[in-house]
Amino acid sequence: MSRQIVSVVGGKDAPAADTYTSTNPARTGEVVARVGLADADTFAAACRTAKEAQREWAKVPAPVRGRVIASIGRLVEANAERLARLVTDEIGKPYAEALGEVREIVDTCDFFLGEGRRLYGQTVPSEMPDKDLFTYRNPVGVAAVVTAGNFPVAVPSWYLVPALLCGNAVVWKPAEYAAASAHAMYRLFAASGLPDGVLNIVFADGAQTFRGLELALEAGSVQKVGFTGSSEVGRKIGELTGRHLQSACLELGGKNPMVVMPDAELDLAVEGALFAGFGTAGQRCTSLGTVIVHESVHDEFVERFARAVREARVGDPAEDVLAGPLLDQKFADRYEEYLTWIQPHHKVVSGGTGRITQDNPRGDFDGGAGLYYHPVVVDGVRAADRLFLEETFGPIVGVTTFSTLDEAIELANLPGYGLSSSIYTTAPTNAFRFREGVSAGMVSVNNSTSGAEAHLPFGGNGKSGNGSRQSGMWVLDQFTRWQAMNWDHSGRLQKAQMDVAEIEPDLTFRL
Repeated sequence: MSRQIVSVVGGKDAPAADTYTSTNPARTGEVVARVGLADADTFAAACRTAKEAQREWAKVPAPVRGRVIASIGRLVEANAERLARLVTDEIGKPYAEALGEVREIVDTCDFFLGEGRRLYGQTVPSEMPDKDLFTYRNPVGVAAVVTAGNFPVAVPSWYLVPALLCGNAVVWKPAEYAAASAHAMYRLFAASGLPDGVLNIVFADGAQTFRGLELALEAGSVQKVGFTGSSEVGRKIGELTGRHLQSACLELGGKNPMVVMPDAELDLAVEGALFAGFGTAGQRCTSLGTVIVHESVHDEFVERFARAVREARVGDPAEDVLAGPLLDQKFADRYEEYLTWIQPHHKVVSGGTGRITQDNPRGDFDGGAGLYYHPVVVDGVRAADRLFLEETFGPIVGVTTFSTLDEAIELANLPGYGLSSSIYTTAPTNAFRFREGVSAGMVSVNNSTSGAEAHLPFGGNGKSGNGSRQSGMWVLDQFTRWQAMNWDHSGRLQKAQMDVAEIEPDLTFRL
């Protein structure tokens, strides 16, 4: 039986204005959940509820909030298999990847439970006697968090866990097509003892969410917006928050390059390209966009890469496969458009293209009723091609060549994204020159463009984001504001930069 779920605001079910049906992309006739969608007014009301709840939550000592985060981690760990299977059912992510995604929530909680005892300020020396200076981290207030569904539980935890730990309240709007996974995660967070209203979940479509954000920002009931999604929508979110003198935390798309140097271990590079390009069916923000391979090893790399792709297993995500289906019909429709970007000067070296069907099978796999697509490797991509310049959210990877490392770095930066990148080389000088020159926020050496650890900063530049970072201690700057305090106990007014003792040097002295 499918689940019936609605938004939860202040611990109570909220009314729905419309309904969305979340289906299993591996078997599109299977309904996972029927989702009640809220309207803009409900979203704005959730932000008001959060604002009221946040005042008391902020008074809870940070170490105690850290223990709540610890409880969330243990609850997720105890329910890991069930939550992972729900992720697999709802978005078609292979179960092994889904289980790893759930593990990332636990890792995030394990890191931040200690931050409850490390939300340090500083004591700062004053330039005047009998005066003490202090700094404090204060919560921003209410965070409105909007997340995509390709990582329906891990990426939201990057926002929710630190935001709650820092004393904020949250209104979370997950993707409709991953609503059941999000609702299950919300229930685990709620079971940790969070007071009603501190975490609220609102299901809504994009238009109603954006209008709800407008209303909440105008009312002053949101102080921080976190958004994971496309660069196009991220620009609109950034413009909206900018009008209210806020800076959103934006984690957007990518056209992530992988450079293969002449000295690279090619089998390792192929393994990295295979996982980065086609894990999660190429539907990660960190998925490989273009392999930039040195002309001297191009033919050998392409031959090995194409063979690996042809031999990789695509199929039921409950089994041991490299890739399952695309996330949802709207992503399948969009991917069909990307395939039209293949031009006569390109060469598809990986075999079939398009949806896997009885008339277009992949070996003995005909795709059944799922949104399965052939993984595609396109050789001969040029710097002016759409396939080179634009994000292609799905199982397609381009290949181009270079002659010098400087040229490779220029090609890596050309699309204007700056999320993740990778270089395969055995020479440290190549690795450090690439790191220095590439615009990406994340660099891997002899590893894929995908894969983030919970205690490293995650985020991008350019079209990939506004420089904000998630994960690790760096995300604390998204969910706290620094406050400075001076305490003058001299008994008189001491004016900074004016009532300062001077010790005069003899600047005419010479040896």
